[in-house]
Amino acid sequence: MNTLERYYQKDSKKKRKVLAVDVKESNGVSTISNFTYDPMNARELCSHMILYHEYPFTFVEDVLFNKLISAITPHWETISWVTAKSDCFATYELEKKKLKTLLRGVLKVNITTDMWTSGEEVSYMVVTCHFIDSDWHLHRHVLNLCNVSPPHTGVLIADALQKCFQDWEIENKIYSITVDNARENDVAMRILKNDFNLKKSLSIGGNLFHVRCCAHITNLLVQDSLGEIGDIIDCIREGIQYLVASEGRLKQFIDIAKQLQLTSKKLVLDVPTRWNSTYLMLVAALEFKEVFSMYKDMDTSFHWALRVDDWVKVENVCQLLQVFNNVTNIILRSDYPTANLFLFEVWRMKQVLAEKCRDQNENIKSLAQKMNAKFEKYWGECSLLMAIAAVLDPSGKMRIIRFCFPLIYQEPEATTNIEFVLTVLHELYNEYVKEHNSSVMEQNVQGNACESSSNSNSISMVGGNAQSGKARFRSFLRTVQPIKSELQLYLEEGLYICDRGSYEKFNALDWWKANTSKFRILSKLARDILSIPITTVSSESTFSAGGKVLDPYRASLSAETVQMLICGADWVRALYELENKSIEDPTEEDPTEEDPTEFQIVIP
Repeated sequence: MNTLERYYQKDSKKKRKVLAVDVKESNGVSTISNFTYDPMNARELCSHMILYHEYPFTFVEDVLFNKLISAITPHWETISWVTAKSDCFATYELEKKKLKTLLRGVLKVNITTDMWTSGEEVSYMVVTCHFIDSDWHLHRHVLNLCNVSPPHTGVLIADALQKCFQDWEIENKIYSITVDNARENDVAMRILKNDFNLKKSLSIGGNLFHVRCCAHITNLLVQDSLGEIGDIIDCIREGIQYLVASEGRLKQFIDIAKQLQLTSKKLVLDVPTRWNSTYLMLVAALEFKEVFSMYKDMDTSFHWALRVDDWVKVENVCQLLQVFNNVTNIILRSDYPTANLFLFEVWRMKQVLAEKCRDQNENIKSLAQKMNAKFEKYWGECSLLMAIAAVLDPSGKMRIIRFCFPLIYQEPEATTNIEFVLTVLHELYNEYVKEHNSSVMEQNVQGNACESSSNSNSISMVGGNAQSGKARFRSFLRTVQPIKSELQLYLEEGLYICDRGSYEKFNALDWWKANTSKFRILSKLARDILSIPITTVSSESTFSAGGKVLDPYRASLSAETVQMLICGADWVRALYELENKSIEDPTEEDPTEEDPTEFQIVIP
């Protein structure tokens, strides 16, 4: 029994009834009813607020906070920070129990995990689970944020994950694990894959088990590209900072831009740690390359104008990075993008890199070859998963595979790879059919036992036949195999065509929810595949909250308290269906902008 439950039993008599007035906004009608003030509920909600907003425990002792609550209800009793901490732990235990109950009803879960080191050099591992429930809602829940002492070997990482799975009772439900490209993670995944294969708990021999983070490999490739023009990027960034530092300089720059009719364009100052904002800064700077040159003639102190060949390098790099930016937008525009969204853009990476590897410009050719070598390793291991997920998107099916594979492979390799995807998909589907039939047979045995018991009673009473004609017909139907499988029917149906302008809003999960009764077995496969995270962004976003929790003033928190605060905050967000604010697009423009045609310096 936790602190909250004990308090309920002890202080249930302290609840006070008052009159509550409820005003309906729609019709303005007011109703009066009895309201019972529950001090324990107030404390529980206070713990939710502390967890969600990452407030310090001492917040409850704040003078003005207590004056505010006392003004709302005179029954509020001030609590200490020690009590607040205890309440937060009680909430943590309560929500953990709820989540465990939820996971017991889930057949397969997908995992993302990552490592993070705090400012005090304490290492943490975050473990996040992903699944789609029976109502086709995509779930993401942080399970653990545990302290992992160095050295972070693959064996140690695998052991920490196993302990987490056992604690949450999901060790036989793991479908895939998504990690970044660290060598230690490769070792850990190999250990776990061998262990799960011994238990025969992985689909198609575990070929979809180890998933490499798409965002991580994208970042590695982009950093290679940006590194080639690092001096040029610094020059552009410093030039923009020089302009922003003076209103007079900025006005002169704006006047030149207006003369060249560039008033609808915007100059962007990047956040150096966000490569996509650097890409947008370069794209915007290209629009103003003539303005920079003309401004240099007016301001002799401006030393950041580029040469023509430098602008050519920037243009070449931007052309190369455009497709990478598209993939990054998929990650940023949605908190938890489903697996079917990636192939539509990621295959373009391979195509663009292959084209640039044959470029006549030796610099671009050399850069593309370097990037392509890294990408091939990622593509070779993740293309199958992305292809199967794209096929399970009703707006893509096999059409997307037959469209993009010939563009990125030579024949006969293209045809071979298309057939391989189709073969694996059928093997995967047959596993689900076998599992489904086993479940049906078990249900039939139980059903026949019930019918036999009922018929025995009938025989003893009236001496009738042991099995009715309707029961025999039902038994016959269970043995009849359909002429075509659900997978065949699904692939033979036409593509789902979205209305003009509504494709971005199309959600494959909604389609599968509406067609679950039609594809009872295939929908189970789609539920498991589409919930596989292609990136570890959801886990990495937890570290963003971790940096706020473990600020310089709270660096001495114990590992248990840190886990309670981070996991508890995630579970409270899920409880109230609040969005995770940690994942956002740092380059998104302000929607409250009054005049979109006015020249601006945009600082993401």
